[in-house]
Amino acid sequence: MTRLTAGVDLGGTKIQTVLLRAGEVVGSSRVLTPQSGADAVVAAIVDAVKASLASAGASTADLAAVGVGSPGTIDAEQGTVANSANVPGFETDPVPLAPPISRALGKVDVVLDNDVRVAVLGEWKRGAGRHHRDLLGVFVGTGVGGGLVLGGELREGRGAAGEIGHTIVKDGGRRCSCGRRGCLEAYAGRARIEATARRWRRDGRSTRLFEIMRKRGRDRVTSGVIADALDRRDAVTAELVDQAVWALGLALANAQNLLDLEAIILGGGLGDRLGRPFVTRVQKAATPHLHVPERPPKFLPTELGDLSGAVGAAVMAGG
Repeated sequence: MTRLTAGVDLGGTKIQTVLLRAGEVVGSSRVLTPQSGADAVVAAIVDAVKASLASAGASTADLAAVGVGSPGTIDAEQGTVANSANVPGFETDPVPLAPPISRALGKVDVVLDNDVRVAVLGEWKRGAGRHHRDLLGVFVGTGVGGGLVLGGELREGRGAAGEIGHTIVKDGGRRCSCGRRGCLEAYAGRARIEATARRWRRDGRSTRLFEIMRKRGRDRVTSGVIADALDRRDAVTAELVDQAVWALGLALANAQNLLDLEAIILGGGLGDRLGRPFVTRVQKAATPHLHVPERPPKFLPTELGDLSGAVGAAVMAGG
């Protein structure tokens, strides 16, 4: 029987895993990302992989390899993650991630790369981007990340190619999780949307966002909470999403004017949850800023949805 390849998408809110056999998803698992530190995050990843194996009726002995996509600065050779502002325990100096996962899963090979780059790999090889040689994938989740395929090759640069979330959309603007001001992520990332909503509430603005969060049993404003608040026409949430659309439109138009892409894929927790209508709004926001409006890129939602990152991680590991 063909052995299994696991893919792990590590995010600030959730850890998604899948198992691939001969390119097909045969098992999956999702858990919330622990907020107590690196050891808890590693343990949760290991448990999620084991849960995926159990859902497929398999064991660690059936694993050929594990791929992990993580936010932050990745040292693939050492298996470490650093500067990952949204994942507890990995915020500053390099911390081992691949080695302890390998030890806990019977010394299986573990391959590590940037989370958005592997999500773009997943959509390029198995999803919405498979017919294109020049594309940008933008994943709007806890933060905002991006990845590039240029000339039919995944572009890595010196390790940080595609980081569109930290391009500037407003000089001196809203504070980002990276500590700088005016980044795209400061307006479109879920964590900064929540932080801004809390600040506005302290300033006296009324919102049902946190009431909805509590009723859904969450301790943070998830993409589902934001979608629910939009459905209930919460004015604060609507304004924050309007700002996210504005910021994405500006940043993606700038990227298109620089790179002349065939397609831009918009996904991530918030992008996937809000779906095609959100993608269409971003397209409309970007269009007035295009240098060659008669030849725009295709603006596409993901095909793999919230499995893009996990599938891409498994593809990276040979699945």
